[in-house]
Amino acid sequence: MDIDAKHVLRILYDSAVKQALPQGHMASFLPESLFTQTRQKGGRTVVIGAGKAAASMAQELERIWQHETAKLASIRPEQADSTDLPELEGLVVTRYGHTAPCEMIEVIEASHPVPDEMGMAVGERALELAAGLSEADTLICLISGGGSALLSLPAPGISLAEKQALNKALLRSGAAIDEMNCVRKHLSALKGGRLAKLAYPAQVITLAISDVPGDDLSVIASGPTVPDSTTRFDALAILERYQIDVPSAAHQWLNQPASETVKPDDPCWTRCQNHLIATPQMALEAAAAEAQGLGIPAYILSDCVEGEARDVAKVHAALARQVVTRQQPFQAPCILISGGETTVIVKGEGRGGRNCEFLLSLLNELKGQPQVYAIAADTDGIDGVEDNAGAWISPETWTKAQSIGLKAQDYLDNNNSYAFFEQTDSLVFTGPTLTNVNDFRAILIV
Repeated sequence: MDIDAKHVLRILYDSAVKQALPQGHMASFLPESLFTQTRQKGGRTVVIGAGKAAASMAQELERIWQHETAKLASIRPEQADSTDLPELEGLVVTRYGHTAPCEMIEVIEASHPVPDEMGMAVGERALELAAGLSEADTLICLISGGGSALLSLPAPGISLAEKQALNKALLRSGAAIDEMNCVRKHLSALKGGRLAKLAYPAQVITLAISDVPGDDLSVIASGPTVPDSTTRFDALAILERYQIDVPSAAHQWLNQPASETVKPDDPCWTRCQNHLIATPQMALEAAAAEAQGLGIPAYILSDCVEGEARDVAKVHAALARQVVTRQQPFQAPCILISGGETTVIVKGEGRGGRNCEFLLSLLNELKGQPQVYAIAADTDGIDGVEDNAGAWISPETWTKAQSIGLKAQDYLDNNNSYAFFEQTDSLVFTGPTLTNVNDFRAILIV
């Protein structure tokens, strides 16, 4: 079977990303009452958003809003005056470089994955906006992966520098995303349902793009508008488990009942709706359908793979070899697709995100195995804190590395996957995609 492996793998990645974009996926979750309510009734519609997809979500919301209000004006010409039609206002925060043009909603850029002063300033503004709402108002929250760092307002008594230090330590520890976000919730003035609590009794509609295994809304961006069942004791246990040095102010806060998040029995949830508009599974299904359209059978292994990236790669490598040598559990040609969020325990001083770490470990296990090609890339277009989305490999990648004296294990030991793939000309660059449903992996076996 004559296949341009690199081209096919990139097509699958692009299909997954396209499915995860907010365009065309939001309108059905917005109640008609939003567009029929007029300013004369005293209600405001306020937007607060955070995440790598926040700007593109805001842009899509504006498009829907303009379409629906124009339709309302045509149906009721007597209300065509702009002072009578419902207005949209608010702000969203996204990662630097991940912006999209908006007219009514302010788009602000801040730092990710470690929060900065801009993210804290946006957090303060979001708190003021939410706290000023009434029962007649509606708050639309646009939430996506990355929101935890981008909308960062530390709990009372905790400085931004302390929050930054804890964030860096968690990122290097190998903690899973739900563990990291459990800690973040309990150290925040907005996360863990606190934003919804502040907005009560306003109606709250949350539209979310999932970047977490299992699509748990309380974990996405640390769930600012979702009930939280974790406790401050869970947060303390996680910090102890990963031997993270906790600043005294944070430790003192976590030992107070005030650090508890908003629990499922709180009355504020009677005024809240939460909707997932895009998920990792949807993206994987789109990629699988694209592969089928190219005449290659595709199999989704899982949308919620977790674990140390290099260990996850070893399992994938063993499966790929079984297909090549035994035609089990699938027959070649085929494509094995998976998603989720792996982790990396950083011990070295090199560069590279978890997708490149996965791929370098996969390459090291396969050692040039014929017939096997693979891509691993983050759907937001940024692998970790680098400028690449990920990388791709072929049997020739191993051959080239050997010819120029690159030892994959040495680069793994130093967490230096970026440099390895840079030298083998294997990095994948896309730029910010304006969405995020986390890792995308595809292994093509011919």
